Amino acid sequence: MAAKKNNNKKKQMNRIVIRPNIMWVWSSLLIIILGSWLFGGPTSEPIKSDWNTVEQFVKAGEVAKIEVVNRDEAHVYLKPEAVESLQSMEGIDPRYKNLPKTGYQFYFAIGSVDTFRSDIDKVEEESSTRVNITYDNDARDWLDILLQTLPWLLFIVFWVFLLRGFSRGGNGGGNLMNVGKARAQEFNQDDPNRKITFKDVAGLEEAKVEIMEIVDFLKNARKYRELGAKIPKGALLVGPPGTGKTLLAKAVAGEANVPFLSISGSDFVEMFVGVGASRVRDLFDQAKKKAPCIVFIDEIDAIGRARGKNAGFSGNDERENTLNQLLTEMDGFQTNAGVIVLAATNRADILDKALMRAGRFDRQIEVGLPDLHERREIFDVHLRKLKLDPQLDRDFLAKQTPGFSGADIANVCNEAALIAARHNKSEVSKEDFLAAVDRIIGGLERKNKVITPAEKRTIAYHEAGHATVSWLLENANPLVKVTIIPRGKALGAAWYLPEERQITTRHQIMDELASTLAGRVAEQMFFDHISTGALNDLERVTKQAYAMVAYYGMSEKVGTLSYYDSTGQSDMSFTKPYSERTAQQIDDEVKAIIDEAYATAKRTLEENRDGMVRLAELLLEREVVFTEDVEAIFGKRKSKEQPTTEKDAEVEEVATTQEEVTEA
Repeated sequence: MAAKKNNNKKKQMNRIVIRPNIMWVWSSLLIIILGSWLFGGPTSEPIKSDWNTVEQFVKAGEVAKIEVVNRDEAHVYLKPEAVESLQSMEGIDPRYKNLPKTGYQFYFAIGSVDTFRSDIDKVEEESSTRVNITYDNDARDWLDILLQTLPWLLFIVFWVFLLRGFSRGGNGGGNLMNVGKARAQEFNQDDPNRKITFKDVAGLEEAKVEIMEIVDFLKNARKYRELGAKIPKGALLVGPPGTGKTLLAKAVAGEANVPFLSISGSDFVEMFVGVGASRVRDLFDQAKKKAPCIVFIDEIDAIGRARGKNAGFSGNDERENTLNQLLTEMDGFQTNAGVIVLAATNRADILDKALMRAGRFDRQIEVGLPDLHERREIFDVHLRKLKLDPQLDRDFLAKQTPGFSGADIANVCNEAALIAARHNKSEVSKEDFLAAVDRIIGGLERKNKVITPAEKRTIAYHEAGHATVSWLLENANPLVKVTIIPRGKALGAAWYLPEERQITTRHQIMDELASTLAGRVAEQMFFDHISTGALNDLERVTKQAYAMVAYYGMSEKVGTLSYYDSTGQSDMSFTKPYSERTAQQIDDEVKAIIDEAYATAKRTLEENRDGMVRLAELLLEREVVFTEDVEAIFGKRKSKEQPTTEKDAEVEEVATTQEEVTEA
C-alpha cells in the first residue's frame, strides 16, 4: 500500500508541467544583472584621475606611455613593476589594490592637446625622464555602449509588459490607449453550447411576451413599419435577485438574429477621469456600426443612480458624467436608429428619472418571484441532469418552496444531489430535497452545540407554543415541521407553508402575530420566566405592527393614513412626516395590537394546554416533529370559512403583495 501511495504521489508530481513564459527570461536576466552589480566581487578597472596625480608618476619614471584618445581623454599606462608596487603598498587609496595589470591604469580628461603637451615637456625637463605619447581617434567600445544602454532597455521592456497587462481587458489589443474602449462582449450565435433560447427559460411568461415582441420586431420589422409602429428604444428588466433577468437577456441573444453586445454597469466605472463616458461612446459606436443591434447592460444601477443623491460627491462626479453620456447616447441630439438597449437591475427605485422616461427605457418589465406553476417548470429544467427517484412528486417540491427564486431552486436541486451523494445513495429522493430546503432556509445543523437540559426544555416548549397556535388559528400559516436541533444561529426552528396570496387582511396578520408571540407566551406560562430566545420573534412582531399602523392604515385612532414611501427617495430618515402627537398615537396603537395578539396566543395555549405539553415532550424525545404528529395531537386544521358576522365582514384589505408586507 505504501508503494502504491508513493507511486501515486510521483504520478501527481509528474503531472505538474511548468510552462515556459517570456517573462521568466526577462526576470532572470534582470535578477542576474542586479545580483552581479550588488553582490559581485571587486573588479579590475581603470581609475579616473587628474593631471596632478599622473604628474607624480611621470616624475618617478613609472609611466610607460600616455595615449591621447579623441583629443579629449588621456589613458596612462604604468610600468608592470609600478603596478605591483602600488598594489602591495599599505595606507594608500584602496582603489589602487584593483588596478588592472594589462591595459591602461588611469584616465583623465584634457582641455587642450597643446596645453597637455607643454605640461608633459615641462615635467620631462624637471625630472630628466621621457614619456612616450601617442594619439588615437578610436570609436567608443560597443560593449561600453551596451552596458550603458542595457538598464534603460530593460526598463522600457518592463513598462511595455506592464502596460500590456494593464490594458489587456480592453478591446483592440494591449496598449494603454485602449483603456477608454468599451469592454463589451459580442454573443457568438454559432456556438451551440452557449446558445440559450426562450425554451430554456422556465416561467416568466409575461416577461417573455414583452421581450419576444422586441425580438419579433427585429425579425419581422416590415410588419410593424407598415402600420407606422416604432420599436421601443429600451427595455428595463426589474426584479429581485435570482429571478432570471440575465438569463432572459441570454435568451434574447439566442433568439434574435442580430448582433448582441453584453456589458456590466461596473465596467464603465474606472479610476481615470473621463474613461466611463469614453467607454459609453465607444459602446454605442460599435452598436451603430452593427445596427440593427441589441446592447445589454447588466446591473445598470452601478452608473444609473439618481444624480445629486451621491453623498460626498460633487456634480462633477465621474459616475454622473458617465450617466450623462449614457442619457445622450440613448436619446440625445443624434438618434441611434436600430440600437435597442436592454438593462437589468434589482434597484429600480434609485435610478435617475431621466433614465426611466419614455424614449430611453420605454418599457419596464417586471421579473418577479415565480408562482406555484412557474416553480414546477423551473424544477423541471434543473432536474433534467439529476438521477431522480421515479416516485418523486415535482408538484410537492414546488409547494415546499414558496418565495424561492429561480436561483434558489437551482441551489435546492444542487444541494439535494450533494446530500444524496454524501449518504452514498444511487438516486436523489424526496427526503434529500426536504433536507436541502432546510439547509438553505435554516442553515447547517449543529448537533454538537452544547445545550443544558434546562435550556433544551425551554426551547422545546417555546417551539411547541409556536406550533400549537399556528395549527389552531385558521388564518396562521400551516406548520410543516418543528425542530429543536440548532441550525445556524437559531436554537430551534419551525417551518411553515405560507399561503400564496396577493393581499393580506387584518385578521390574517393578527393570527400570524399571535403565532409568532406564542413562543414567549409558552415560556411565561410553563416556566414563570422569560428568556432572550424570543428576540427574533419580538423584532418581527414589532416591525409588522408598525407597518399595520403607519403603512396600511389598520388603526382606528390613527386613521386611514399611510406614511410609506414606495419610491424610497424621501428624506424620512431625517424628518418624520407626522407630528409628535401622531407618533405617540402610533406607539400606543402598536402596543395595543401586540397586546391583543399576545392575549390571543395566551388564550389559545390555555385552552389547549394538555396538547401543547404532549407536543413539547414529543419534541424532547424525537427532536423533530412533523405535520402528521401535530395532527395526531390536535386533529385536522380548521377550514377557512367566509366571515358570517357583520364585524367580521368588514375586512380591511391591503392592496399590496406579501413580499411588500415582509419588507416593511
